[in-house]
Amino acid sequence: MVPPIVAALLALKVAGELFLQALNRGEVRRRAASPPEGVEKIMDAALFARSAEYTLAKSRFASISDIGDALVLALALFSGVLPWLHGFTAYWAGPQAAWGDACFILMAAALLSVPGLPFEWWEKFRIEQRFGFNKSGPGLWIADKAKGLAVSAVIGFPLLWGLLALVRIAGSAWWIWGFCLLFGFQLLMVVLYPKLILPLFNKLTPLPEGELRSDLLALADRTGFKARTIEVIDGSKRSGHSNAYFTGFGRFRRIVLFDTLLEQLEPGQIRAVLAHEIGHYRLGHIPRMLILGAALQFGGFAALGWLLRSDWFNPAFGFAPGDTGPAILLFGLLSGTVTFWLSPLLNALSRKHEYEADGFARKAVGGPALLIGALHRLAQKNLSNLTPHPLFSAFHYSHPTLLERERALNRG
Repeated sequence: MVPPIVAALLALKVAGELFLQALNRGEVRRRAASPPEGVEKIMDAALFARSAEYTLAKSRFASISDIGDALVLALALFSGVLPWLHGFTAYWAGPQAAWGDACFILMAAALLSVPGLPFEWWEKFRIEQRFGFNKSGPGLWIADKAKGLAVSAVIGFPLLWGLLALVRIAGSAWWIWGFCLLFGFQLLMVVLYPKLILPLFNKLTPLPEGELRSDLLALADRTGFKARTIEVIDGSKRSGHSNAYFTGFGRFRRIVLFDTLLEQLEPGQIRAVLAHEIGHYRLGHIPRMLILGAALQFGGFAALGWLLRSDWFNPAFGFAPGDTGPAILLFGLLSGTVTFWLSPLLNALSRKHEYEADGFARKAVGGPALLIGALHRLAQKNLSNLTPHPLFSAFHYSHPTLLERERALNRG
């Protein structure tokens, strides 16, 4: 029998999500009727109303999606379908086969993702399409799903197999070596993902020679960010949203700009956005977040090791005690019910980093005007919510709101 605390955690999380969404919708409606000071400099009345409509549509849909996800997870945990699937894979793979447990985890994850596909389709081809952001067709969407499934199988299967094999090789200390394996793999993927996986989904081309490329490379040199190349990604074939980031580290580092960003911003504004991204690197945010992520992951593996040694965790869900594959799957499915409540702490640290990167960019481009102009333009083009409820923002916003960033930039 599934412990009551698990049902309580599931119910508490979905109730929290629904409460936050309702709170945010109320705040958006209130601010739409009476915009705060500063909004008129960013959006005119018609555009601000449009952004509120977009936010409300996404929020209503998110509440429905959250309920659907919770029901699917509850059904999987309470119905006995997961033990049946595990017995099915063990029948033809052998009860002690690590590769059989790896198949079980991948099959369960794939099956649990199926009920969410209609929600993803509706969000993309109804909501995003309605507001002019979706640029792809059903064929591309289906191809992306097929490629994603194939990549997950090709990469996930040997990784899970290796992780499960460690249990038999390393004994009670398996979770320490498991953490090392997974964290080392993640570091490797920082280098390999843009070279091997990203090209399966998007086309990357060098930024053409010209004044913009020269200005951006000069900025990178001036701020101590040596990049091998600046590349443009064809994000516009899927969405009208825009972004900029850098990938890799050391000599593998490269700057990536969305083609939509190049279309939406002026050259000086692009320079300010790049300066912000360089700020994250120069101020040590990347290694700091890697260390934090590693610490959280280590804690997760420690908790998983403790649960696996317990005589109640697996049997509570219909599995044999000490069976590693089911324990890993259950931990992955249930960990979000706990980590959700840590979101405000992690987002607070992320927002602190954003303020610091904004300050770096302000100095790098000689004042706040270019970055503020870029943020204004991006908010307009993306129909950003300028007035989220503070509690919703604490749980869901890794960046400060635009009005908060603008005030900080102007204060210097």
